Amino acid sequence: MDPVLIGEILSGLMFFGIIGFLLLGFPVAFTLAGVSLIFALIGMSFGVFDPSNFGSLPNRYIGYMTNEVLVAVPLFIFMGVMLERSNIAEQLLLTMGKLFGNMRGGLAISVVIVGAMLAASTGVVGATVVTMGLISLPAMLRAGYDPRLATGAICASGTLGQIIPPSTVLIFMGDMLSGINSQVQMAKGNFAPTPVSVGDLFAGALLPGVMLVGLYILWIIFKAVADPESCPATPVPEDQRGDLWREIVVALVPPLLLILAVLGSILGGIATPTEAASVGAIGATILAAFRWRLSFRVLHQTVISTATITCMVFIILFGASVFSIVFRMMGGDNLVHEFLNGLPGGTLTAVAVVMFIMFLLGFILDTFEIIFIVIPITAPILLAMDVSPVWLGVLVGVNLQTSFLTPPFGFALFYLRGVAPDSLPTSAIYRGVIPFVILQIVGIALLFLFPGIVTWMPSVLAN
Repeated sequence: MDPVLIGEILSGLMFFGIIGFLLLGFPVAFTLAGVSLIFALIGMSFGVFDPSNFGSLPNRYIGYMTNEVLVAVPLFIFMGVMLERSNIAEQLLLTMGKLFGNMRGGLAISVVIVGAMLAASTGVVGATVVTMGLISLPAMLRAGYDPRLATGAICASGTLGQIIPPSTVLIFMGDMLSGINSQVQMAKGNFAPTPVSVGDLFAGALLPGVMLVGLYILWIIFKAVADPESCPATPVPEDQRGDLWREIVVALVPPLLLILAVLGSILGGIATPTEAASVGAIGATILAAFRWRLSFRVLHQTVISTATITCMVFIILFGASVFSIVFRMMGGDNLVHEFLNGLPGGTLTAVAVVMFIMFLLGFILDTFEIIFIVIPITAPILLAMDVSPVWLGVLVGVNLQTSFLTPPFGFALFYLRGVAPDSLPTSAIYRGVIPFVILQIVGIALLFLFPGIVTWMPSVLAN
């Protein structure tokens, strides 16, 4: 049999083998590396894989650890965890609840707005969903909200941290797409390719993030009109309103200043993402101190959480590097290249198929697992078709946001189930996210049809 065909068959089997082992519950990082090594041995026996290809792994790992851009990841995680402990979410939710309580659907709209603000200041999905679940869900259920609408709004709003900057997913994708785009452009004879920065992805993700917030709010308003009983008004008694505007200022100004310091410095070209993340980490610590929430115990817990989350992400990245080498060296990239180039409809069809595959993988895999597996395989082919790397990165980010919502392994569903009252059935949570998943698919379609939603902001900032 033709060695090229054997390699392509083995690479395809390896991909589906990894998916199968993950469904059986094996750890992601070890599955990626372990299954890849097994297929590398099989490939060696057939003479389609050279073990010397692993010689590039040490340099890759050192490159990840010394990459200045990726240093921003633990810093942004630290900022998010520290802000979680400063009660900023609780104060925002209570204040917004008072502000919008007089209108039908007001509590749900408050959850969406607070979710967007927390996404722009923390970016930690789990912490946001848990915090809003603990504070807002009981209030919404007591007010007579449809449990499906309440849980759906909380889960969807909590996942906005995946796309609204500063997003750790966008940081990884920016670094990956920058390297891939340089290789593709140099292969085409352009030895001075235009760099793709994390700042470009942050700028490109702003309008799509706002668009998703708008779609969520429009759905809640529609529910308030079409089914008023599902989201009744919850007016706050006059004696409990207090000085509402003062509360709004106290609740809004600190996170807004932090957002301005972090995102404003990146988008304005004043600081790199890593430098801005450092400012954000220090700002979050100062904010916690002003709220009398800073102590050695809190700092210790924050550092431990940051190290745990960071190690988890980077171990997956290391395992994905083994998979990427074995897959490419056995000819898997040629298989994908032939498949995408052979699709009718050209570039747009190829992008649509990749987005559909990522959407399906979101039912069973985590966001980081998907980007570390799929982006190195498909991005070189799509960028060679002259797809904008910024548009592709943001489109992938919005798409993968659904992985937190889609059963059976949507992590936002698990986070909320963990803090929801026992009287609330799990089926209500699963059914509640369906309209918001559909809204995100609508958002993906809008970005697909109107790329300018993504590319306009980066082009304005570049000029």
